[in-house]
Amino acid sequence: MPRRTATMLASTLVLFALLCAGVFVKVPYSEMSPGPTVNTLGDAHGEPVLNISGRKTYPTSGHLNMTTVRVTGADYDMNLLEAVYGWLAGDNIVVPHENIYPDGKTDEQSTQENAEEFTQSQASAKVAALRQLGIPVTARVIVASVVKGSPSEGKLHAGDVIQAVDGTPVKAPEDVAKLVTLHKAGEPVEFTIVPAAAAAEAAKANREPVGSTKVTITSAKAEGDGHAIVGIRAGTDHTFPFAIDIKLADVGGPSAGLMFALGIVDKLSPEDLTGGRFVAGTGTIDDAGKVGPIGGIQMKTIGARQAGARYFLTPADNCAAASRDVPDGLTLVKVSTIGDATAALEKIGKGDTAGLPSCAAKP
Repeated sequence: MPRRTATMLASTLVLFALLCAGVFVKVPYSEMSPGPTVNTLGDAHGEPVLNISGRKTYPTSGHLNMTTVRVTGADYDMNLLEAVYGWLAGDNIVVPHENIYPDGKTDEQSTQENAEEFTQSQASAKVAALRQLGIPVTARVIVASVVKGSPSEGKLHAGDVIQAVDGTPVKAPEDVAKLVTLHKAGEPVEFTIVPAAAAAEAAKANREPVGSTKVTITSAKAEGDGHAIVGIRAGTDHTFPFAIDIKLADVGGPSAGLMFALGIVDKLSPEDLTGGRFVAGTGTIDDAGKVGPIGGIQMKTIGARQAGARYFLTPADNCAAASRDVPDGLTLVKVSTIGDATAALEKIGKGDTAGLPSCAAKP
């Protein structure tokens, strides 16, 4: 066999072996890429993303797009070849698997957690939006979850409204733990509650729940310092003065909270906040309207610009990362609260963008 032919054959075999190794060698990485964006002022899958009834709404224009990130699944085993391709691809990021799925979470666990966070983000978006508009929202303390095998199992249920503990009214979730820990382990704790079913019925009618009952729980001893516990996690629920329905399938996590809230504000405001401009953004939001950071910020800015956005509302804590590689034609606007975001939208809508708070990369 001629030497040249032998060399080419050997090179081909080596290349084939490397490709096989790349396919069969698994690496502990996951891939992130820009996901779709959805206009919270418009429709998704043929239905309005935001549907408000029982209150006057106003015409809107432009876009207030929430952004998403595509990630490989928790159970997906990436091979070396895919990792190399991901590193070389301009719009993708390959990161350690544990960065996206800490504590060895499965696809099912991750999906459940994302669904819960998405539901909570919708509730907080409604509260923050109405409070921004000066519309009263009534808050109440509820049983958010019951620990399996705890003293409360079968006696208290998720969704029960907690009105008092040992006759002392509770106004915030942390009040429940404080009152329970006044007891020694093994002592009875009396809860005044409205059962979850009655509370849900009241919520449908947009009224305060009625029909309280008393439930006594014998406390147990916590691991560690041995303080009294009853095995529940307290949370907050709200009564809204009118119905706000958020419908968006196949999306999870808390990062759409800010854009949902702004969509609600725009629909309930006589002024057209965007003025027809294309604005996208991201950020968690709490009941008080504080905007929190999210993951995958660079993927979201790329997805926003690809969709046509000119402005991107960026959580202040994400500004440094987002500023490292800003897509051409996209302006990053730094926001820390829903008030900041609303003020920025008013400027954008009027074309007065010179004074917008901007993101700057750290040196």
